Amino acid sequence: MMIKVKLNDDFYSYDVYHILSLFFDAVELIISNDWDYSIRVEDNCVYIASSKEIESYKFDSSLKDKSNVKIAIFKYFTKLTGKILPWGTLIGIRPSKIALKLMEENKTDKEIIDYFKHHSLTEENKTKLCIEVARREKEIVNDDVKTISIYIGMPFCPTRCLYCSFISDTIANCRNLVDDYLKAMIYEIEKTAAFIDKKGLTIESIYFGGGTPTSVDNRQFEYVMKSIYDNLLKVRVKEFTVECGRPDSITYEKLMSMKKYGVSRISINPQTMNDDTLRLIGRKHSAEDVIDKFYLSRKVGFDNINMDIIIGLPGENTLKVKNTCSEIIKLRPESITVHGLALKRGSKMFENVLNNVKMKIPNQNELNAMHEETLNCAYTLNMKPYYMYRQKNMVGNLENVGYSVNGKECIYNVEMIEDKQTIIAIGSNGVSKIIFRDTNRIERYGNLKDVREYTRRIEEKVDGKLKFLETLYKACSKDNEFI
Repeated sequence: MMIKVKLNDDFYSYDVYHILSLFFDAVELIISNDWDYSIRVEDNCVYIASSKEIESYKFDSSLKDKSNVKIAIFKYFTKLTGKILPWGTLIGIRPSKIALKLMEENKTDKEIIDYFKHHSLTEENKTKLCIEVARREKEIVNDDVKTISIYIGMPFCPTRCLYCSFISDTIANCRNLVDDYLKAMIYEIEKTAAFIDKKGLTIESIYFGGGTPTSVDNRQFEYVMKSIYDNLLKVRVKEFTVECGRPDSITYEKLMSMKKYGVSRISINPQTMNDDTLRLIGRKHSAEDVIDKFYLSRKVGFDNINMDIIIGLPGENTLKVKNTCSEIIKLRPESITVHGLALKRGSKMFENVLNNVKMKIPNQNELNAMHEETLNCAYTLNMKPYYMYRQKNMVGNLENVGYSVNGKECIYNVEMIEDKQTIIAIGSNGVSKIIFRDTNRIERYGNLKDVREYTRRIEEKVDGKLKFLETLYKACSKDNEFI
């Protein structure tokens, strides 16, 4: 459903638009009188009018104006639509940071819960989630400024999922590009490793993602894994994750390569264990394939396996999520990551919604119930939440949460979310993130997105990245700190 809203003050337009987007598929802020709702902010009051009525909400003087306006609009449209949105007006991507800041101010759990409720109408169970995540993240984050993590990106997948907006393509469409891409990526690995050695940096974690790293053939995969090992694992890292992702891309040979070259954690991502949904979203594997490759990974010796679930996939309901959770409980992975479906520009699913192609997405109350099922799944597996983030355009305005058994948390995920550690990215579309701990400043350097351009201009762009890192190193070394 789309609505047109007339707003009397542009100062509030950004906040008004995002709160309204929680309740409606499309929102247009207009200046004409052809409106569905009118929102007027005057003095200490917000007036919201429809064709039938006008309601007014007085400001809470202890809150800033924008918070008041958001709360007023949220209350009005909650009553109008009947939607229960547990996060209230909070749309930030890292709410656990708010909880951590309050914890550092010695606030009690009750005071933090009251703060969230007062400032954003956030429900108590979501605030408790923030508190628990903040505590575990605090235990994991590394404070050594000379310790970094590495991200390596493979921009190919077996198929393109309906919801995917990443800069990636199917391996079938790119067979003639793969060898040249891998040579370029290995060149970047070697040059990056030389810089790390030169500066005396320590690698805490390596994350090989994408795309799907295992979408290439056995020979190509072995070639990359050997390069990573030879260049970046000269000293043992705490964690080396490979996001195998698709079970149809996993082979015994690739699993053996991973064991041979020091991989400590893998991810096998069903997203759902319902075959009809898998076909709908563009996956070429079955739930049975997930089970087979999971047990094969166990047989090879992997004792730290993550599995991803997506909540809100078209055609899914609570019963289907219960089935997914039931099947995952039987497998007993060490961690699960629960994602809320995000309708991203560039995805086929976004185009379908935009063009009114029938896509049955669960309603808000069912989405809430589905997330509860995944929480029950995690607790049944003796897991606790250890990291969390939120995205724009998530159906239901919910959250992505990583759960794990004790000691099997993904270090890279926490370091990435917390913005306390420098991440050096390798591969097309990778973005290096350089952290200045003393001033809480972040500088970024992006690699080329297009695979052909990345391959063609690899020497030029790697040289530029290393000069960028060198400049920052010199700036920080004045204070005897590195990034």
